[in-house]
Amino acid sequence: MAGVMMVQIAITARIKNFPVEEPVPLRKLPKMTWEALPVLFMPVVLMYGIYGGITTPTEAAAVAAAYALLVSAFIYRAVKAPELYQSVLTSAKTTASIGMLIAGALVFNYVVTVENIPRTISAILLSWDLNPVTFLIIVNIILLVLGCVLEGTTILLVIVPVLIPTAQALGIDMVHFGVVAVVNIMLGLITPPYGLLLFIMTRISGSPMRAIIGDVMPFLWSLIGALIVFTFVPETVLWLPRMFGYAGVTP
Repeated sequence: MAGVMMVQIAITARIKNFPVEEPVPLRKLPKMTWEALPVLFMPVVLMYGIYGGITTPTEAAAVAAAYALLVSAFIYRAVKAPELYQSVLTSAKTTASIGMLIAGALVFNYVVTVENIPRTISAILLSWDLNPVTFLIIVNIILLVLGCVLEGTTILLVIVPVLIPTAQALGIDMVHFGVVAVVNIMLGLITPPYGLLLFIMTRISGSPMRAIIGDVMPFLWSLIGALIVFTFVPETVLWLPRMFGYAGVTP
């Protein structure tokens, strides 16, 4: 995924003739790295809080935001009181609008649950004589479509568990299936016309939805290409876990 994104960024930059900065001389790198050291510690603070068992991911995000504020205000002295107030105000407005979008998605999630749509999907899948490849194609389609209109956490908690027994019965590795499911949900959130993240990006950037969709589509197609590769070539996902002793399902 990183590879296809790098290629797509390079292609987009050349097509749109993005400006290029002058190369940084090697002699300046030590000084620049030293000056950037407080910022470079942010991922350390974030990941240590999560993997050290000190904070939940949400709490770690709050700690990282507080760390960023302290570094900006007291080390780099780049944030003044009026700017901080404006940032908090903008953040509050953006959070409120995103909260409304998520609230709407949760209402739709409630309808899906009450109407037993997951059970209906499960019954349909069990009635078909599927092989692993066909099943994964169907899963990709279902999750991409649902990702356009449902909040990602609900898909993981409500829809994916319905698909797991069929995947296990067909001998699909659960790590492979988990990666395919999560990436599908991620892509669904940026898939037009109702991808939730498209509305969030529109609100944050102030750009019209049409412009956001136009810029997102090349990256979406590139990521779908990567999804196709590791859907049908499980070893692209499993080689690293197997290096660390994961046995999984032998193909």
